Formats: sequence, structure tokens, C-alpha cells
Amino acid sequence: MNKTIVELELLYSDTKKDPFLKKRLLATRSASDPMDTFCKIACDAGHPITIGELFAIGQEYSDNQCKSTNGGNPSPYDSFEDTYETFLDSL
Repeated sequence: MNKTIVELELLYSDTKKDPFLKKRLLATRSASDPMDTFCKIACDAGHPITIGELFAIGQEYSDNQCKSTNGGNPSPYDSFEDTYETFLDSL
């Protein structure tokens, strides 16, 4: 399993035990650089996650969907899963 996905799952588990951590992560939506702030909080909580890794998860998901289309999808999707927003929505 992808290291970043494991770290996100562990971070999610920690938010269930620590309401203050959950509140801090949700507050990142209003930060000037939300994803950077999210990653810094995650790292401070012991879960090393980078912005690039968050983007890579979404890109990989989109790429796999293109590969799984019968006959192949000739062009990638205009957008892909936003791991950051999906994580916050799950909280």
C-alpha cells in the first residue's frame, strides 16, 4: 500500500482521538496556503506527508481510471481526485 495513504489513514485515526488536531486540520481550508499548512500540521503530528504526495495520489487514481477504460482512454481527465479535500470531507 502507498506510504502516503497509510499516513493519511493513521492521521485520520489520530483525529478521532484528538479533537484539537481535527479542528486544526479543518481550519487549514481558510489558510493562505491550505495544503502546505495541512502538511505541516500532519508532520507535526508525526505523519510525514508532502504536497507532492497528495497530488500524486489523485494523479495516480486518474491515470488508473484511464487505463481501466475498455480500449483505453485517449486523453486524461480534466481533473482528478483531490486527496486533501476528500480527507477533510471524511472528518
